[in-house]
Amino acid sequence: MLRSYFIACLCFRAVPLQQSVRAYSVVPPPRDAEEKEMLHRILRVDHAGEYGANRIYAGQMAVLGRSRTGPMIQEMWDQEKKHLKKFSEILAENRVRPTALLPLWNVAGFVLGASTALLGKEGAMACTVAVEESIAEHYNSQIRVLMERDPERFTELLLLIKEFRDDEMEHHDTGLEHDAESVPGYWLLKNAIQLGCKAAIYVSQRV
Repeated sequence: MLRSYFIACLCFRAVPLQQSVRAYSVVPPPRDAEEKEMLHRILRVDHAGEYGANRIYAGQMAVLGRSRTGPMIQEMWDQEKKHLKKFSEILAENRVRPTALLPLWNVAGFVLGASTALLGKEGAMACTVAVEESIAEHYNSQIRVLMERDPERFTELLLLIKEFRDDEMEHHDTGLEHDAESVPGYWLLKNAIQLGCKAAIYVSQRV
């Protein structure tokens, strides 16, 4: 079921973001209060997700940075840094406050990354698979919402989310290719992490 869900949403692969000729860079001015709330929730939770992902990779690098796995983790982390920078810029441009829970995600993300990395490369990769799958699934749900509303009006935002979604899926696939499923208790660990991700997404949209 999850595979078919991803296939449906992945049918449109992201293309490089083009310079917009509109008055706004990525997010169009909201038409009403309801749309403003929707857009603010999307931007707030996406920023929070990328912030948390950065802290997870920071935790992994603290443990495995000098191992042979370090350069691969660093490469994925560098992409996440770009994602976070872009969403930070968009939040500032649109005067959207970040979630009040960033201090919590700061600590929780680092602890999750470091603790799973202590299980070895396989533990770190299992964490990567679980987190990136959760983020990609959430991005896909946002794509569906924006496509149903007005795909032409939200073109720039859709392209951005699709581009970042594709990056997350590359990280997910990298984790699988590097023995994520071989860590003892893989499915239990993955489900526990994804449960935490769902809770974080829910509260970050609202707080």
